[in-house]
Amino acid sequence: MKTVKRMAVILIVALMCVGTVFAQYPTRPVNYIIPFNPGGESDIFARAQQPLLEKILGQKVIISYKIGGGGALGWAELVRTKPDGYTFMGYNLPHIILQPLTLSNAGYKTNEIIPVYTFMSTPDVLAVSASSPFKTLDDFVEYAKANPGAVIVGGSASASANEIGLVMFNKLAGIKTTYIPFTGSGDAIPALLGGHVSALMTYTTMGKQYEDQIRILAVASEERVPSLPNIPTFRELGYDLVEGAYRGAAVPPNTPESVINVLAQAFEKINHDAEFAKRMEANGFKLEFYGPKESAQLVADKIKAYTPLASELGK
Repeated sequence: MKTVKRMAVILIVALMCVGTVFAQYPTRPVNYIIPFNPGGESDIFARAQQPLLEKILGQKVIISYKIGGGGALGWAELVRTKPDGYTFMGYNLPHIILQPLTLSNAGYKTNEIIPVYTFMSTPDVLAVSASSPFKTLDDFVEYAKANPGAVIVGGSASASANEIGLVMFNKLAGIKTTYIPFTGSGDAIPALLGGHVSALMTYTTMGKQYEDQIRILAVASEERVPSLPNIPTFRELGYDLVEGAYRGAAVPPNTPESVINVLAQAFEKINHDAEFAKRMEANGFKLEFYGPKESAQLVADKIKAYTPLASELGK
């Protein structure tokens, strides 16, 4: 009996020690991994967050990249990472939903990606180079109807907001285009400027960053974007298309709730920083404020919306 009691006491003390360790989190540098190329939306936002994160967490934040599979390579690694909060990763919707639905082996399941916070979104935009013969969305549609499959449209990754946005637009416009995935938004822009693709389904951020070199035909938002006030929405032009990507940070399964809360509070505090918010919104980002539970519900809602469309991807 004494042995049982002694073991119980040891177990309680051990649990208390573990709790104390996580209550002090973080006590050393943390790794913030971006599963895309440098220069894309996830990277731009993370680099802006970095100094504020370091100040709030009191530790160095090391940003690195795990590129491949439109994010899938990184997320497959994330679910196998030690769940101690010292490695977290950028995550994207609809990517983490569509990849497990459409790829034969994405390397992870959607429910294994645990959202900490969803801090921003970027609507899709359909863009062409400044020298393109397509001056308007009508020009684009007219040519695509007359030349099925001939219009090559690039975008960030397969099974992404860019690809599904194009699939939805093709249906709405009654056209057929050819989608070419790139490893990230930053990688797709040179292909457009170099004439390797006819157009891009990209994001407001890229539209803003390269507005002197590209022509945006329409933005897939409910209302015009403040940073691109002269660009009409698809809805204004007769197409009911509202689509884009949500982004945030995620941790591996079984990460302690106390650690998740520390990170969530840090990201929320950053989004409420007035100077940070002004700078990000001016660059085409829309700030979002989804905590862990709200992010989980957002994922659940998007699963319902995207599942019926998954079979249309990659065609």
